[in-house]
Amino acid sequence: MRTNKNSKIWILVLLLLSFVLGCGDPDKNGNSSAVSPTAPPPVTLGTTVCSFGILGATPVVSNVGPTHVTGDVGISPAASITGFPPGTITGAFHAGDAVAATAQAELTTAYNKAAGAAGGAALPADIGGLVLTPGVYKTTSSQPSLGITGNLTLDGGGDPNAVWIFQIVSTLTTAAGNSHIILINGANSHNVTWQVGSSATLGTNTIFQGTMMAMASITVTTGATLNGRALARTGAVSLDSNQVNVPPCP
Repeated sequence: MRTNKNSKIWILVLLLLSFVLGCGDPDKNGNSSAVSPTAPPPVTLGTTVCSFGILGATPVVSNVGPTHVTGDVGISPAASITGFPPGTITGAFHAGDAVAATAQAELTTAYNKAAGAAGGAALPADIGGLVLTPGVYKTTSSQPSLGITGNLTLDGGGDPNAVWIFQIVSTLTTAAGNSHIILINGANSHNVTWQVGSSATLGTNTIFQGTMMAMASITVTTGATLNGRALARTGAVSLDSNQVNVPPCP
């Protein structure tokens, strides 16, 4: 009887081991393999809003100093754009016109797509000093705001199509004087999206990469460089002696 009992125990042990070893995801040949995180699809901008470097809603898009924008500057539903000159652009101004209204509608679509991107690794309050691979990253209700102090590195791992989506519950703020986003190994600013639930502020002399889509306002302070776009859904955009380099549309 004891032999019978021991045999049953060993059979159960072997069955359990078989179950544990077989829990990996099978590949197409039925072999066990580790699960890798799925890279998010890009947040595609509409053909109209894609050409904008700066887009505000109300009451004004304002500038002081020799800002230069390599793209369009617009506002809708308000119609006030100030500070150009001394600011200059390579595109066109759209103050409360149909083009700006279309751009705002496309911004809403892109914003909602970014906000709805699946997954998301929770971020600390400040991501300066980190190296982030492609993926979806987010703040939480318990830590809703995001800061960047010092260097943030985005590593594309050799993939020029690598995508980053940052979902920020509340505000985005970069520290004055020393905040740089560095792109390496194929990463490019066109594939970096910042979905901001409130307002965004780039501190003085920041070097920032990617398209900012803020629910409220965007402030780009003195000397900051934006390799991307500043797109505000309901608020103002304020500029001060900035270089805004708009990535090419796909």
